[in-house]
Order: sequence, then C-alpha cells, then structure tokens
Amino acid sequence: MRKQYRAEGLGETELAATPVEQFARWFQQAATDGGLFEPNAMVVSTADAEGRPSSRTVLLKHFDERGFVFYTNYGSRKARDLAANPHVSLLFPWHPMARQVIVTGTAARTGRDETAAYFRTRPHGSQLGAWASTQSAVVGSRADLDAAYAELAARYPEGEQVPVPPHWGGFRVMPRTVEFWQGRENRLHDRLRYVAAGDGGGWRVERLGP
Repeated sequence: MRKQYRAEGLGETELAATPVEQFARWFQQAATDGGLFEPNAMVVSTADAEGRPSSRTVLLKHFDERGFVFYTNYGSRKARDLAANPHVSLLFPWHPMARQVIVTGTAARTGRDETAAYFRTRPHGSQLGAWASTQSAVVGSRADLDAAYAELAARYPEGEQVPVPPHWGGFRVMPRTVEFWQGRENRLHDRLRYVAAGDGGGWRVERLGP
C-alpha cells in the first residue's frame, strides 16, 4: 500500500524564524483546512530508566515559545518514564496533508497553578474521570471503573466544583529539535529541522535526506 504524494514542497526561505512560529502556521492550516479529526493529537514516545520505549496518543493543550504542553496522571507509565528519563519525542501525524512534525526535547512538570487553571476548563465528566482512573494500573473489571466514576459523580454532582487531583497535571516539552516533514513525489520528501543552538543563541535549520 503506497501513495504518491503530490503536495507542494517546503523550502528553507519559507520557514518562520522559530520552530514555534512555523508550527503555529502548520497547526492553523491543519485545524482549518487539513480535514483532520483532532489536529492536536500527537504520539508521545518515552523510554524508561532501562531504555525500554513506549508510545501513546495524547492531546496537545497549549504551545508557545516555552514548549508544548499536555496533561496526564502522574502515576501513568509515561509520567513514570519521564520521572526517570525526561527525554521525549512528540509526533504530529497529519497524513491527509502529507505532513508530519516531530519534536524532540525534555519534559518537566507544569506548575500547580497552571495545572489548576487548565483543569477548571475541562468538562465536568473529564474532571471526574481524572479521579476515577488510576491510569496504567491493572483494573479488575470495567464494572469497577464505572462504580468508581458513579461514586464520584454522586459526591460531586454537575455544577459542584471538583478539586484538582494531586496526582494529575501537565508536562511541558521544551524542544531541542523540531522537524517539519512534507511529503513529495517519488519519496523525495522535504525534511527541514530546526536545532537549538547550545548557547541559547537561537536556531539553525538543517535539511535532511528523505
């Protein structure tokens, strides 16, 4: 199964000054014209202290020059991995546009005030879900999970404030490299990668072989 990509190319002169500015351009296009169900869906890849990798799809909730933010249970596998090894990769697979963005960097927890501010914007059911699920832990049955949620729904009915779980919060991925991949004909894709200067002096751009 193979598709011939016929999209227009991506040249160095078209790039924004920073990878976050360039990401904002592509993200806006993905959100409005890309035909994507969840353009903020990204594959987060981590490795534990022994180097064993794992990947999962999560939703990007915020990005700016400081990095890319997602939220999770701090007891989850990805959070445990990041506690032991903060190096992480993010992949945005925008296949309908023949585009990908790959971010590598290090992750650190967001502050509790930032976490609480975001938690308050979540739907009531999602707030309860953050308490009901012990993410990545073995669950006896679906009935056990539903019972935990029902108990919480009775304790905090719609309209009542749900406290922010102490075991739940955000991670901010501070990018070291950001690669923009544009599919081209004959597998001669454009791959342009921003690399952070070690002295904090900005970014350089590299073209990678497809």
